[in-house]
Amino acid sequence: MVPIAEAGNKQQMSWEQRLLKNAGKPKAMLKPEYQELKFTLHRKLLDKINLEALATIDNQRVRSEVRQALITLIDSEPTLLSSLEKQQISEEVLDEVFGLGPLETLLSDSTISDILVNGHKQVYVERRGQLEITSVTFRDDAHLLRIIDKIVSQVGRRIDESTPMVDARLLDGSRVNAIIPPLALDGPLLSIRRFSQDKLMPADLVEKKALTKGMMELLEGCVKAHLNIIIIGGTGAGKTTLLNALSFFISPKERIVTIEDAAELQLKQPHVARLETRPANLEGNGAVRQRELLVNSLRMRPDRIVVGEVRGEEALDMLQAMNTGHDGSLTTIHANSPRDGVSRLEVMVSIANSNMQINSVRQQIASAVHVLVQASRLSDGSRRVINITEVTGMEGDMITLQDIFVFEKRGLTPEGKVIGRFAATGIRPKFYEKLLSAGIKLSSSMFDEVVEV
Repeated sequence: MVPIAEAGNKQQMSWEQRLLKNAGKPKAMLKPEYQELKFTLHRKLLDKINLEALATIDNQRVRSEVRQALITLIDSEPTLLSSLEKQQISEEVLDEVFGLGPLETLLSDSTISDILVNGHKQVYVERRGQLEITSVTFRDDAHLLRIIDKIVSQVGRRIDESTPMVDARLLDGSRVNAIIPPLALDGPLLSIRRFSQDKLMPADLVEKKALTKGMMELLEGCVKAHLNIIIIGGTGAGKTTLLNALSFFISPKERIVTIEDAAELQLKQPHVARLETRPANLEGNGAVRQRELLVNSLRMRPDRIVVGEVRGEEALDMLQAMNTGHDGSLTTIHANSPRDGVSRLEVMVSIANSNMQINSVRQQIASAVHVLVQASRLSDGSRRVINITEVTGMEGDMITLQDIFVFEKRGLTPEGKVIGRFAATGIRPKFYEKLLSAGIKLSSSMFDEVVEV
């Protein structure tokens, strides 16, 4: 929320300036009298208008007419308000009626990547990889619960004591997770992961120093040569952003099938078939998992299969697809290092088929996966590709890996910015022959480069 006195300067002031300007100062909008007036107006407005009838009218016209009705209600209140205060409170009540109340201001800020609500009194956001507290609050836990219920009901879900955890999506595709008492001890918790509508291109990632030009050229060659690539990293490390960027190198002549839990990928090719999982309905039936979609995708004549994230038994089907003519597939998994990524794949395949011998699982992985790309979010909030690793095969009963590029962290500046360098290991990958056979020639000096950042 923007304080009343600043409503007129909303466009001129940045989000940080508004937050700093209001830090530690009394805010009229947070006073109990102000909050009570807002909810009184909200109730009176709902009594006066017919939302079902308004649903058939153009949205802008509806907001305009409801705003006029609201101004009339405000004028009838004995509380003395300035014109700016009237405008502010009318916008907030309209957000309660048509939007997500106090969250609307944050949702309209494109620089925010995560919104984290810890009970009705505390809301954090993530911007540029750093967490910051905001001045946004809810009236009480009941108010926050009403907003959560509004979100989940839009996608046919429910949240109550019998179902206290829920995943949902906003209309713009943002991913939502909510958990309420009795599981959440200090009040309802709401997490919103937002997705940028402007996809970062490969050149953008190089410019932001997420990786070097040479590293991107190597990955471009891997994609064009139909090598199977798995991007690994933790939450918020930029795995999906990197996957989107690499998908730019896929030929527009190929048929791509994407499979996701929440639609995040923004592929620009003309021939893309998008599939998304479906949660169970209110009776607990009708769920469609990623594994079922992956099996079905094999019947859809894909040239490439792109899985947003492998997190369970679908890993086995993904590896089998990679091994049976669907080269060039891309996916992501959660892991802390390339070796951990391989271990996670082993566990996920074992979940799918517990009778499969571990040596057979490792042979499947070694045969199917060509490249592991490790993305990481560093302590200063920057996101970097810290490993490009080749899967070279099997040695005895172990999968062998070799690093092609690494990021070496050297220290921190006084401002907390990470100092380091991207360094090639000097090893020419074994898959280089596959690049040459695909007509892709890379500079040999690439494998000796060192770039300070």
